[in-house]
Amino acid sequence: MAFDERAFFTEKPETRPARYQCPRCRRPADYSIRWVRRVKRDRPPAGGDETDRARFAKLRDYLLRVDDEVVCPACGKKFEIPSQHSLLFTDQLEGLPDADELEREIAAASGQPAPAPEAKPALPPRFTRKSTGWK
Repeated sequence: MAFDERAFFTEKPETRPARYQCPRCRRPADYSIRWVRRVKRDRPPAGGDETDRARFAKLRDYLLRVDDEVVCPACGKKFEIPSQHSLLFTDQLEGLPDADELEREIAAASGQPAPAPEAKPALPPRFTRKSTGWK
């Protein structure tokens, strides 16, 4: 008998942000990637035998990536997403910090103050003079 995942999981579509670098122009960009979240049902399917119950006990919730390719916004080239993360177990995602939070923690641990935002240069006087109007 074939293993039917729909009997063991419920599916929900999901979109998650990801950052990839275009292999052609080498510019990094943020993309919204489509995933399917498969959540284990609360009980095994009716009419299952002992092997189905044993299989159900070992199952975990996971994410399955739907998108395989993205288009670079800079050069317009379509490229394949690196495939090492096409399936992620949700228990591996729990507790992972996001990139901004991780940078703040690293800066705090190193004892360095947070970088100040770059100050814009002052405008030259020719742009700040009061206009006298046309004569």
